[in-house]
Amino acid sequence: MEQTKTPFSIFWHKFKQRKTAMVAGIFIVLLVLTAVFAPLVAPYDPFETDYSLSMMGPTLEHPAGTDVYGRDILSRIIYGSRISLAVGFSSVLVGALFGVTLGLISGFFGGFLDGLIMRTSDVLFAFPGILLAIAIVAILGPGLVNVVVAVSVFSMPTFARIVRGSTLALKESLYVRAATSVGASKKRVMFVHILPGTLGGVIIYFTMRIGTSIITAASLSFLGLGAQPPTPEWGAMLAESRDYIGVADHMTLFPGIAIFLTVLFFNLFGDGLRSALDPKTK
Repeated sequence: MEQTKTPFSIFWHKFKQRKTAMVAGIFIVLLVLTAVFAPLVAPYDPFETDYSLSMMGPTLEHPAGTDVYGRDILSRIIYGSRISLAVGFSSVLVGALFGVTLGLISGFFGGFLDGLIMRTSDVLFAFPGILLAIAIVAILGPGLVNVVVAVSVFSMPTFARIVRGSTLALKESLYVRAATSVGASKKRVMFVHILPGTLGGVIIYFTMRIGTSIITAASLSFLGLGAQPPTPEWGAMLAESRDYIGVADHMTLFPGIAIFLTVLFFNLFGDGLRSALDPKTK
């Protein structure tokens, strides 16, 4: 007797065909484990200084070299993964929570609420993401918490548009009409019958947005608006080492590689999810 395929088995069959997405998933899992167990993985204290080792190139003892204060760069990158992942995930999560709720309300009720939410989204879309984030942090002040707020604000409009589009289609479906006809409340129809059908696009964008949020947070820290020294954050590390390009290139090389690979693999993973979850993709 042929075994019935579950939605997860169908998803997994499609996803594992994308080899790059599988590799990206493995990298992300290893990165998360490295961040969680940073005290066990990092060879040195990221704040420990030794001026006798200042700007030393890569060696067996210090595989990524040391910075101007003699701190081990590899250890700082490992601890920095905690900050980058935390800021990237939390900012996208906050943006998704608000954006999904607003998109659901906009698509379900329509009318004045729909116009107000969508026009506000248009205003936010008019600004490049990094410039909007800089403006918000400039108003609120530097710091990682304000970076999370800034990144979440320019993440909300896209989540709202994704959910609104799905809601407009789903609210006319037969099962939603049936739920309404038997007396289901608007709240139940929205969050029980419509919301689950919108989550495919939300999950895809959520994953890909984490990479964007990480590079935005690193950019803000590079400009002095995010993490402040001596916090081992990747963007802040680049800012501290930019004056030594050509003298100690490893100080910028390794944090730059960490940012590049993390953003790349999150985008590849999100692309694999899109291929597996999108019913239009064969």
